[in-house]
Amino acid sequence: MKIKVSFIEYLNSVPLGWGFLNGPYKDIFDLTFDKPSQCAGHLSKGEVDVGLIPVVEYQRIPDLLVLPDISISSKHKVKSVLFVSKKPLERIKRIAVDSSSRTSVALLQILVQKFYNISSVSYHAEPPNPTKMLELYDAALIIGNASLSVPSGPYDVYDLAYEWNRFTGLPFVFAFWAVRPKVDLKEQLEVFYQSREQGLKEVEKISDIYAEKLGVPSSDIRDYILNNLDYSLDQSNLRGLRTFFEIAVEMGIIPHAVPIRFYSN
Repeated sequence: MKIKVSFIEYLNSVPLGWGFLNGPYKDIFDLTFDKPSQCAGHLSKGEVDVGLIPVVEYQRIPDLLVLPDISISSKHKVKSVLFVSKKPLERIKRIAVDSSSRTSVALLQILVQKFYNISSVSYHAEPPNPTKMLELYDAALIIGNASLSVPSGPYDVYDLAYEWNRFTGLPFVFAFWAVRPKVDLKEQLEVFYQSREQGLKEVEKISDIYAEKLGVPSSDIRDYILNNLDYSLDQSNLRGLRTFFEIAVEMGIIPHAVPIRFYSN
């Protein structure tokens, strides 16, 4: 039987999956295409073997293992996880959030309450429609492909990876590959790494395809993949990840921080 893999349908994920979406590893996995929160749900229920999950979900799903040295991270600005406000920070009361990625929601809560020191706010889950979100609320968390079409206007726009880096000096890790216990990836493990390498080699092709799909200039997509995103899980990314977990515990977002355990053949 094929290994069942849940993959995220966002542009930032495409380079990781390029080799088994379009390349020589096509059909090697039984793929499902999900939003990040759906991916975590399938992994939690045992409906898939491997999932590209928001990192906060690692703390909520028992016994997962993480594929080493591969993630969706940002060293500085990420460009696709944005906090957009109609009002000065101190006047914000109601925030619309796209709850597709619970990591981004947790990061926003940490920034708003711990670093901006704003406590009297409420969060409201809404479909990812930037215009509608900003019509109804003081501010909005806009992530993924929707963030590439944030409406122009008199808004303050905060890049959450940049803000995290500004306060902590660390990168931010948004997602990684997680594996259910007892899943045997002996024959398929290298595919995840080779798929990433192929994606990064074929950024021009990805940029042209997704420029047409998303209505964004291909040069912007190329710059986004190569300069805003980091697909490693190096030591600085791990420090950022552990710091995020520690602060999430401090703020009651997660009950305790489970240490990262890596998959090994």
